[in-house]
Amino acid sequence: MLSVEQIAEYHEKGYVIPDYRLSEETLVAIRRDHDRLLAKFPDFRDNCPALLSFDMAFLNYARDETILDMAEQLIGPDIALWNMSFFAKPAVNGKKTPFHQDGEYWPIRPLATCTVWIAVDDATVENGCLRIIPGSHKPKRLMPHDQRNNPEFTLQQELQASEYNDDEAENLVLKAGQMSFHDVYLAHGSEINSSPNPRRGMTLRLMPTTSIYNREVAKEMQRSRGGMDMSNHSLFLLRGADLSAGNDFRVRTSLAS
Repeated sequence: MLSVEQIAEYHEKGYVIPDYRLSEETLVAIRRDHDRLLAKFPDFRDNCPALLSFDMAFLNYARDETILDMAEQLIGPDIALWNMSFFAKPAVNGKKTPFHQDGEYWPIRPLATCTVWIAVDDATVENGCLRIIPGSHKPKRLMPHDQRNNPEFTLQQELQASEYNDDEAENLVLKAGQMSFHDVYLAHGSEINSSPNPRRGMTLRLMPTTSIYNREVAKEMQRSRGGMDMSNHSLFLLRGADLSAGNDFRVRTSLAS
């Protein structure tokens, strides 16, 4: 569980690194599942933005009771998982993730989510660990982003440079199995990986069920920006009840079928 001080740190800085760490056995299983995913879908070498649309085996990792206990301390007892993704910076030529806010991409209304970012390998400055702007979540607003069409980026919405100071960024150096929890409005990104070591990270996208996963908003985002249509994501109630009474928890047709 998170301590009182760690909960305060999350609200003050926009992120926290808990004491909890996944076992080596679990890490081996995640790496094995990722290898299987890449064998079937080699285009995901850099980024798989919708793991559960292609391999439901990853859902097991989102059911970790300790992770959910900590998430409950941050976003309440009624928790839905609406997505998982895998940012896999390969060794030598891993791509950059530009500074952004997660909420810029997400069709959740109101925006109120928490990302659990799990280090599947050691995440270091040399291999492109997360870099965050502490406190950037506090205004609770989406800052202006520019559309990019850069094949060297994993994401194509980049926070405008006038909205943050790179000198204030903190490096989130994590050992394999460690994780960070961060707020939907937190500005963050990561640099390229030119090191000989991979930097794989798996994310759980959790939201309180007082919010709604709005599929019409998702369709409009896809129409206006291109990229993946998120309107067909499956939503899973991991804990508690749907307080919005408006979320659709039917398992959607797999994008892989």
